Amino acid sequence: MLLNLRPADECKFDEISLGEIMLRLDPGSGRIKNSRSFTAWEGGGEYNVARGLRRCFGLRTAVITALADNEIGRLVEDFVLQGGVDTSFIKWMDYDGIGRAVRNGLNFTERGYGIRGAVGVSDRGNTAASQLKAEDVDWEYIFGTLGVRWLHTGGIFAALSETSAETVIEAVKQAKKYGTVVSYDLNYRPSLWKGIGGKEKAQEVNKEIAKYIDVMIGNEEDFTACLGLEVEGNDENLKELNLDGYCKMIENAVKVYPNFKVVATTLRGVKTATVNDWSAMCWADGQLYHGLKLDNLEIFDRVGGGDSFASGLIYGLMTTGDAQKAVNYGVAHGALAMTTPGDTSMASKKEVEAVMSGAGARVQR
Repeated sequence: MLLNLRPADECKFDEISLGEIMLRLDPGSGRIKNSRSFTAWEGGGEYNVARGLRRCFGLRTAVITALADNEIGRLVEDFVLQGGVDTSFIKWMDYDGIGRAVRNGLNFTERGYGIRGAVGVSDRGNTAASQLKAEDVDWEYIFGTLGVRWLHTGGIFAALSETSAETVIEAVKQAKKYGTVVSYDLNYRPSLWKGIGGKEKAQEVNKEIAKYIDVMIGNEEDFTACLGLEVEGNDENLKELNLDGYCKMIENAVKVYPNFKVVATTLRGVKTATVNDWSAMCWADGQLYHGLKLDNLEIFDRVGGGDSFASGLIYGLMTTGDAQKAVNYGVAHGALAMTTPGDTSMASKKEVEAVMSGAGARVQR
């Protein structure tokens, strides 16, 4: 096995995610600025992984987060419960009726079409999750008493506040103390770092967190912005995938952070908002493994595709220990997730494995 996982029978949870969950408001095929009605979903970069592992792959998962205790927070909780993710570690914060001190985050997301790219507009100032502190969580109880095989967190949550970054660092340290494997998705969002120091601050925070990570996940922009690792010779508009450049980037990452046991990156060639070339690669045990390559993948909603890649990769690593199978699980799950609306996956394990085996889109009767 690539990773030294705690035995399943010694742990209450296979995986726990640490991060913010927002209410996503989706204008469907229209645009945010013109819409009069929105479909509500839940979503969050770190949470999406836990939900995918639970609903698609059947693992025991939970989420560590905070919500303001009002009707919006309870709606988000209801979505999480529908996804089968354990809500025991949600910290409920008192709501003052206005949101002066604490509130729940909203994320307006339009899917994009053709030459019009997807657009996300978040409204997440002073959210409960951004105010979560390391001391608010009983890490000894979670990792020591209950037992967790895998912790997943990421750069979206780390960017929300000073206390968010500190909470991530404490979480990964405590996880390592009890032998829990830790994965981290760099998930760089310029809008989140813009007002607190930009790329310089992002690198300061993420370089510290990276010291404790076993499985590092990200795309080409993430590794450059968060860890200062460049993809040499890459096409500026990412219309062509520079595989040699990505390979060198991953090799450099492992040299800088020898604690990385697996490094994975998605490979996306953007032709239009609704047609992408989609693949991935991962490094493990000194070798690079190239995932399935799905050219001209037709996309319905790209948001959450990277998170579904992460959950597929994690499932593959946890259950097979085979890096090639793991990266293929990630590519297939991410691709299927982008064929349905919302942040979270609606795919089944059977469908994922069918894509991995080369199944087409013929009607199933």
